[in-house]
Amino acid sequence: MNIPKSNFSEWFNSITKEANLCDLRYNLKGFIVFMPWAVMTMKKMYRIYEEELEAKGHVPALFPALIPESNFQGEKEHVKGFVPEAFWVTEAGGNKLEERYALRPTSETAMYPMYALWIQGLKDLPLKIYQSCQVWRHETKATKPFIRSREFHWIEAHNVFATREDALAQVKEDMEMAEKIIHNVFGVPFLFFKRPQWDKFAGAEDTFAADCLMPDGRVLQLPSTHMLGQNFSKAFNIKYTDAEGKSQYGWQTCYGPAISRIYAGVIATHGDDKGLVLPFSLAPIQIVIVPIYKAENKAKIDEECRKLLASLAGFSVKFDDSDNTPGFKYNQWEMKGVPIRIEIGERDLEKNSVMVVRRDNREKTSVPLNKLKESILNTAHSIDANIREKADARFNGKLRAASSMKELNSILDKDGGLVRIPFCTDSMDGEKCADKVKEECKGNVRGSLYGNKDVPKNEKCIVCEEKANVYLYVARQY
Repeated sequence: MNIPKSNFSEWFNSITKEANLCDLRYNLKGFIVFMPWAVMTMKKMYRIYEEELEAKGHVPALFPALIPESNFQGEKEHVKGFVPEAFWVTEAGGNKLEERYALRPTSETAMYPMYALWIQGLKDLPLKIYQSCQVWRHETKATKPFIRSREFHWIEAHNVFATREDALAQVKEDMEMAEKIIHNVFGVPFLFFKRPQWDKFAGAEDTFAADCLMPDGRVLQLPSTHMLGQNFSKAFNIKYTDAEGKSQYGWQTCYGPAISRIYAGVIATHGDDKGLVLPFSLAPIQIVIVPIYKAENKAKIDEECRKLLASLAGFSVKFDDSDNTPGFKYNQWEMKGVPIRIEIGERDLEKNSVMVVRRDNREKTSVPLNKLKESILNTAHSIDANIREKADARFNGKLRAASSMKELNSILDKDGGLVRIPFCTDSMDGEKCADKVKEECKGNVRGSLYGNKDVPKNEKCIVCEEKANVYLYVARQY
């Protein structure tokens, strides 16, 4: 890597190219080819998330990618929010279609007509289904690999419950799931915000979304979970017969962890000037074995490396027996973010040990062969804890507060980050003040911090100077 991470935009573009994470040369604007090194990590991310969803009672399904235009007509706010972003199929086999089909921008309008057929009584509830798939949206903003594109890879979970309380419990569970996986396993810190009413998911009662911070101080939205209430069940006639024989509309939620975007968060959060730094559980190759030899002892050391490779069954291990120099190999695997490197040469063989090198802090330790597996397990745990703690410290250092538009603008210009401000309201009445923040500070109002019950006392909205009733956070966004 020749570009320091302090120049984040150029660094990100460089690492996605040099580490072979994607290829931008596909001849369709906003669409990229995800390369094997990225996909191997993303598959692990999918697997971790899918296992957790299924442990919480969700079951997998797959719905068609094409959605008839008539399906969009049920929920007016949803139509308004997503139809302008849709890609439309208008021909098939050289013939004009009688009705346009949208490539799914999200799957409510594909799934909910089927839910109406499947749900009859209480025995059918709760219904908790997820699918892992791609979605397509005609983004008009500048695209950036993994961060923002016109085709992205995600998981979407769509649920129906008998009561409002059960639906709200699911929203809380979704947020807890994000903390458990994205923060504790992937090591990416974030805050969950209740989005203001003018920025909620189209058709939802409320939206709760996780924002992480990129190294340049801009926010990137990770998963969002939506309390849909009965808006969609009424639009798509999703009813059940209750215990008294009465017909009731279901209560719904949906949840969307965008794996390809979360991957961008992993890259940006942990990487350094030498390239990727990956959590042990996500690395395509967790351990690389690099032999160090002269011509006369090559066969002997290669044999020991193969024995070592066999002894590390259960881990993802690469024995790099290429003709490249050790220094080239060190740089290559560091750039790709392999968490642990094992070096083995003549002196190591004499001591019946190997040299274990950590990617996160480049610490080297001589480890006896009979204690290697134990050492690897301990080192893997230590690496994940270390990169998470470093990420938390950087994130917490970017949380600030401002009491005036001038102060807010100054913080965003200098440091970026998430800035708490006193604000008049997060209802629709506050949208004009939010527009003013965007116009004057180029900042987006992200919402109120979930679970925080602090309210302003004797403070004024930094925009309209009316009584402040809520603390909201502002950031510049991707």
